[in-house]
Amino acid sequence: MIIPRTGIGVDVHAFAPDDAPRPLWLGGLLWEGERGLAGHSDADAVAHAAANALFSAAGLGDLGTHFGTDRPEYAGASGTTLLAEAARIVRQAGFEIGNVAVQLVAQRPKFGPRREESESVLSEAAGAPVSVSAATTDHLGFTGRREGAAAIATALVYTATG
Repeated sequence: MIIPRTGIGVDVHAFAPDDAPRPLWLGGLLWEGERGLAGHSDADAVAHAAANALFSAAGLGDLGTHFGTDRPEYAGASGTTLLAEAARIVRQAGFEIGNVAVQLVAQRPKFGPRREESESVLSEAAGAPVSVSAATTDHLGFTGRREGAAAIATALVYTATG
């Protein structure tokens, strides 16, 4: 009998300061003309939350455990690279990935028009279905004030058979 395991992942990044601009990578996509998020890697909150959810579901720690700021080789790494590596680690630990669902919480960018593109890129990186939805906070809190972006993800994994 296959018993699935679920996990939750969260990732939050502030937007980079005006005097140290960065490109915006979100959901595995480059958002031209948008102010980027600050972080050790590319700060892709969507991809990072997905990776965190996979680690959580498999009981393998979190993003910091595997790709923390003490790992200089991951400085500037793309979120899709981290997600692909997380999926590899989870599979190496004896799990298969059922799916990952991510909810982006941000006032910008307008995610809907690129949702399918993002899901395709993230699903390819994870080697499993990844769905992404987005919400605003109606201008409430740090995301509403456009100070940053947050993402919350769930993942389902199950023990590999055979």
